[in-house]
Amino acid sequence: MTPKTFIFFGPSGAGKGTQAKILIEYLKKVDPEKKTLYIETGQRFREFITEASFTATQTNEIIENGGLLPEFLPIWIWSEYFVKHVSGDEHMILDGLSRRAYEAPILNSAMKFYKREKPFVIYIEVSRDWARERLLERDRGDDKIDQIEKRLDWFEKNVVPAMEYFKNNEFYNFITVNGEQSIVEVNKELMSKIGM
Repeated sequence: MTPKTFIFFGPSGAGKGTQAKILIEYLKKVDPEKKTLYIETGQRFREFITEASFTATQTNEIIENGGLLPEFLPIWIWSEYFVKHVSGDEHMILDGLSRRAYEAPILNSAMKFYKREKPFVIYIEVSRDWARERLLERDRGDDKIDQIEKRLDWFEKNVVPAMEYFKNNEFYNFITVNGEQSIVEVNKELMSKIGM
């Protein structure tokens, strides 16, 4: 199988992580010879802030205070991962990358540099009300209503324009999946649209 690339978008609560993990399991089963790289920037940051460095300490302080990370950090966190782990013959699943419009051309330059063929951009679409309900249901510490509203505002203001970049770029296969279904139904629609 040709190495495939999948870039997930969707608001918090849309189920991106769940669908990414199901896709990873599927790829491992149908193409066991190839590695599948899964890059989830939130997780990478959680790992990074445990390091004993000035940058990690500063980053942790910003995150704990609900602040906005400086522009270079998210790009650095996934760029460094690419440089260290991409061999050119693996499947790639990207979740939480290019969350601001200015990041989109930079991610695009990486996709072209690594000669990724027709990456799939998967938008798991849910209404704001649906996302809010899912986030309240999971009852995590950072899922207070005001923080949820902030995250959903952030998605609309910043992530949607980044997504539009890929939608309007013929280098990508942009697909929209209805996220307001059961996990199984979302997965069925997704797999059908990516031709698997």
